[in-house]
Amino acid sequence: MLSTEIDARLGQAPGWTEQHVGIASRHVCQTEDQIDLGELAAKRALAAANYAASDVDLLIFAAAVPYQSIPATAPLLQRRLGIPDGACAAFDVNSTCLSFLTASDIAASFLAGDSYKCCLVVSSEIASRGLPWQTDPLVAALFGDGAAAALFAPGDGPAGILAARMETYPSGYEDCALGAGGTRYDFHKDPEAFARHAVFEMDGRALFRHTISYFEKFLERLLAAAGWRRDDVDLVIPHQASPIALAHLADRCGFGEQRIVNIMRDHGNQIAASIPTALDIARSSGRLTDGMKMLMLGTSAGLSLGGLAMIV
Repeated sequence: MLSTEIDARLGQAPGWTEQHVGIASRHVCQTEDQIDLGELAAKRALAAANYAASDVDLLIFAAAVPYQSIPATAPLLQRRLGIPDGACAAFDVNSTCLSFLTASDIAASFLAGDSYKCCLVVSSEIASRGLPWQTDPLVAALFGDGAAAALFAPGDGPAGILAARMETYPSGYEDCALGAGGTRYDFHKDPEAFARHAVFEMDGRALFRHTISYFEKFLERLLAAAGWRRDDVDLVIPHQASPIALAHLADRCGFGEQRIVNIMRDHGNQIAASIPTALDIARSSGRLTDGMKMLMLGTSAGLSLGGLAMIV
């Protein structure tokens, strides 16, 4: 969807989205569902690694919002990929925007312990279904739909990940919310409250303020765990939180725009799918090559900060 189409849906003048949000285009699902996107991403990841779906013995679905509350989404994706009953373990991981990083760390840990031999991590998000199109155009314009996946096999994940870190600051818990769908709001007792909180809410200023308060010190601890300095990092794959957040990462964290993969302009914030999508684009465009020292970094609702330091 072009920014001018987003402008029209938001009731804004042409050029508003690009001027105020920094997005020229992003994806909005019309006929596909979350499983369609996840299946396509998973098949592409398997083909790129020269693996078959039958090789997968662990499937982790990593997303902020599931296909439905119960059951988990991963078993449905297992079935869509044609992996037989009992042939693999399949479960979901939700640390909102950091879900891909969390799931990747889990996959690497399982491989290191010989619990599994081939782990597929899939992030698929359809943000457009729950955006405040009528009430908060800045938030509605920011988020895009998308999916990406990664395969972890022996000799890959565990050997490549030098350090993983996640820190959570509940003082920022109220900065982002999609309140309905769990047990907080009872649809039968108060359907109006349930419906009112079925749309995503975000206090962008509060979220940014909380993030910048903690992020630089967090980054120092992650780099120390990897034994790196900032100058050692070849490429940073960040969560595409917002143009302001990416500018902060470039300036105040000392990486510069040339070392940061920024796909915000053409993809928006794809929630958990942002990092693996940026990773795929970096690899396919030649910006990320074997032997590079790479950071995957992000923030998520909760508030959590997370990162992986890897040699690819």
